[in-house]
Amino acid sequence: MRGASVRCSLLTIDKFLLTVIESQAYALGASRQGLSSRMLRASSRFLVLGSMLVSACTSLPDPAPRPDFAPNAPAAPDAWTAGPSASVPPTGDWVASFGDPALDALVTEALAQNPALDGRAALLNAAEAFTRVARAGRKPSLSASASTSGLSRGIELAGDIDRVQSEAYGLGLDASWEPDFWGRIGAGVREAEANFAASEADLRAAELSIAARTVIAYLTLAEARSQLDVAKANLDARDRIRALTERRVQSGVSDPLDVRTARSTLAAAEAVLALREQAAGEAARDLEILVGRYPANAIETTATLPVLGALNAEGNPVMLLARRPDIAAAEARLEAAGLRADQARLAMRPSINFSASLDSTQATLEDALNPELLLARLIGSLVQPLYTGGRLDAQRDAAVAQAEAAVADYASQTLNAWGEVENAIAADAFIARQEAAQARALEEARFAEELAERQYINGTVSVFNLIDAQTRRLNAESDVISARARRAINRVSYHLAMGGAAIEPPPAP
Repeated sequence: MRGASVRCSLLTIDKFLLTVIESQAYALGASRQGLSSRMLRASSRFLVLGSMLVSACTSLPDPAPRPDFAPNAPAAPDAWTAGPSASVPPTGDWVASFGDPALDALVTEALAQNPALDGRAALLNAAEAFTRVARAGRKPSLSASASTSGLSRGIELAGDIDRVQSEAYGLGLDASWEPDFWGRIGAGVREAEANFAASEADLRAAELSIAARTVIAYLTLAEARSQLDVAKANLDARDRIRALTERRVQSGVSDPLDVRTARSTLAAAEAVLALREQAAGEAARDLEILVGRYPANAIETTATLPVLGALNAEGNPVMLLARRPDIAAAEARLEAAGLRADQARLAMRPSINFSASLDSTQATLEDALNPELLLARLIGSLVQPLYTGGRLDAQRDAAVAQAEAAVADYASQTLNAWGEVENAIAADAFIARQEAAQARALEEARFAEELAERQYINGTVSVFNLIDAQTRRLNAESDVISARARRAINRVSYHLAMGGAAIEPPPAP
């Protein structure tokens, strides 16, 4: 029981000791009076030890109560403030909202093949093993030993020295158990279980992160390939102007300066094309790495940018805390830190340990196995720290400070989580306005380019006017693609911030 002194029962301790003695005598078949009387005499000493334990239990002051760590964090509002929201729980399987089966398949592949998830799974297995280690502390421990030894010594007889050989066989069985009177061992078990829960949440967070990174890599590849298509079309347009200008110069309509200018813009378009090809290759390799393939720029997918509608945020800030795996991990680590502080305080209380042993060392193996010749011992020990140079106090203070740090970290992660969702909701509206404005700019730039090309053919404008109009159209088209990609990636950031499942889990059998 936390925060209150635990009273020990002398009757309980006496009954425990007598039970142990009787079971040991029965197991050994020790019907001889001598062995039983020795064990009963030992029990009287343990009763005195039990009395000392009761005295220590009743006189020890209550531990200092755990401080009330109240994080200095604002209260969560009922709805998101950055845009329209619905107070319904967010649904899972957000990857399907993009409506791209190829993307669904790649995310599934990444969750199955990405090696980073294997590492997280291994850490989860380790945490589960540490939990079993902590639970084993509540149980008795039993060990057995066997030994054999030989001794050769010289004996002087009638002036001669003879060698005498002797052998000895030893068998031993030791058992020990520490009762958890104060709950210190139980606190250690719950700490291990909390760390295991944190590892489980870390694995879910890693899966969500891998899914989000895969979708972002897919969208980046789609953007890079769209920009590559624009660069190819621009190269063709620049080459068409170069050919037209050369014909006009040959016919004496244009100046040779126009040819040099047209050829310069064509070379610049070739450089942009090479840059776009490099970006598309790197995006493809990044996606291949995430799905667990060799980065060979050989992925076959017709990645396209989705056309998204308005974002209506789901849930609310309170619901978010129950969905995000990183918040769940922070909560579990906060609980583990508090339990470590409990253990540090309880370590200042006395501890009792019971041990029992059987051993025999005889000249022959047959005698070593004889139950009547076995020596049995039952020992109880009570340890109360008196002076440790301040070590236990320092350990307690350190554990409490670490618990305070865990609370501060939890409060910080909560604020960051809310901020990520609010930023994603607000950004969607801003990027949607940018995308719409860029689309209008692209439409006007196309009209301007067509008009400039007709006027250049008619000789009313120079090649510089045509190149300028064409450059404006190229930039506007590239900006539309970038805005659409930013909005799609921001939508992924929204789902990541909401902590939803990327893929709907299969139904349970």
